[in-house]
Amino acid sequence: MGARSKARKRALDILFESELRGLPPGATLQERRDAHTPPVADYTVTLVEGVIAYAADIDATISAHAHGWALDRMPAVDRNILRLAVYELTHLPSVPQPVVLSEAVTMAGELSTDDSPAFVNGVLAAIARRAGSAAGEGDASAEHGDGAAEAHDPSAEEGKSSAEEAAS
Repeated sequence: MGARSKARKRALDILFESELRGLPPGATLQERRDAHTPPVADYTVTLVEGVIAYAADIDATISAHAHGWALDRMPAVDRNILRLAVYELTHLPSVPQPVVLSEAVTMAGELSTDDSPAFVNGVLAAIARRAGSAAGEGDASAEHGDGAAEAHDPSAEEGKSSAEEAAS
């Protein structure tokens, strides 16, 4: 796993843990930075701080593209994967869209429900199309497919491993 992939996973862990514990993500991030075990990568800090700074816009973007799904109905893992990916898509233009989509779908497949990869892909492909057309780029969905952002219920399963999520 590459350094940025590890940083994304760590950022997801911090966001998920914050939500689970009812703490602000900034507090959990600071706890992890103070503990130094393991050290928190700069890119992890960038991602978590970016999601915090643009939380309202990110959640509005997700809600606008997750047709028929309220944020609070999504599994927490999916919601936080989407938040990280939307931040990267909309605020870190140096990260290629295909990389953002691939990493998010991979995390959803490893850490969430069986239906989550298609759901995450569908939502992000729609957002990437909009971001790409706003930047004058091509249609990101041609490479990644549209997914089925509204065709399944990601909350129908509790997840592949509730213990894995809780341990994060």
